[in-house]
Amino acid sequence: MTAPLTLDSANTTRSAPVEAPANADGVHTPLGTEPALFELRQATLTLAGRPILEKIDFVVRRKEFVSVVGSSGCGKTSLLRLMAGLARQTAGEVLYDGKPITRSHQDVAIVFQDYGKALLPWRTVTGNVALALEAMRVPKSEYRDRIGCVLELVGLAQHADKYPGQLSGGMQQRLQIARALAQEPKAILMDEPFGALDAMTRQSLQDEILTIVARTGATVFFVTHDLEEAIYLGDRVIVLRPNPGRIVRTFDVNLSRPRDQLRSREDGEFTRLRHELHTLFKELH
Repeated sequence: MTAPLTLDSANTTRSAPVEAPANADGVHTPLGTEPALFELRQATLTLAGRPILEKIDFVVRRKEFVSVVGSSGCGKTSLLRLMAGLARQTAGEVLYDGKPITRSHQDVAIVFQDYGKALLPWRTVTGNVALALEAMRVPKSEYRDRIGCVLELVGLAQHADKYPGQLSGGMQQRLQIARALAQEPKAILMDEPFGALDAMTRQSLQDEILTIVARTGATVFFVTHDLEEAIYLGDRVIVLRPNPGRIVRTFDVNLSRPRDQLRSREDGEFTRLRHELHTLFKELH
C-alpha cells in the first residue's frame, strides 16, 4: 500500500496552485527519468473476431499524466480496460510495475464518465467512499481519517452526510474521484470523467484533478475526446486512430506548471499543439 494521503494543514484551499518540476525557464520537466509503471508491448486485442487494438506500444511513467485522444470506436476505453486488468490482450504484453497484468490491482483506481451509475444512491457521501475501503478490507478504525482526508481533498467535507441525489453533477464526479483516492492508488485510470459536465464545471474539475495529482503523486491515464482538455492536463498526448485502434503519434506537452485555464491556453505551446492536433485529426478523417 502506498503512503497515506495527507493534506498540508497550512494549505487546504483546493484552488491553491501546486508546483510541479520545472527548469530555470519555468518549463515542465519531462518525467522520462521516472521508472515505468505501465508498459504495453505490441498489445493487440480482438473481440468476437473483430480487431479492436493492434500492436500498441507505449510506457506510462510514475507521476506522469498521459492523455489519450481519438475518435469514437478507436479503442480508447478498451485500452484503459487492458491497463485496469478488466480485459486481457489477445497478443503482446501489458505490464504493471514490471509484471504482466492478470487481474485488477487495488492500487489502480478507475474513474468512469457515468458517475450516476458508479455511485450507490442509498449511501451517503461518506458511505460511498467507505465502499472502496470495504472492498480493500481496511480496518474500520481507519475509516474516519481516510474518508475525511479524501473528502477534504476534493472539497466535499461539508457534504459528508448528503446522498448522491442531493449533489450536483460536478459534486457527484468529485465523490467518485474521492472514492478512487481512498484506495491510495499509485495510478488513476480516467475514462472521459468530465465528458457529461457543463463547460464551467468541466474546467473547474480539470483544475481539481491537477491539484490532487500534484499533492498525491499519482500517475494518471486520461481518456478524452476533447483535444484542448488533453493538452491542458497532460504531460503527453497519445493519438489513436480506429479500425483497428493504433497509435498514430505522441505529442510532448511542454507547458509550465501549475497550469492556469487562461494563461496556459494562451501560451504559444498550447496554441501550437492545438493546431497540430486539429490538423492531424483532419488528415485522419
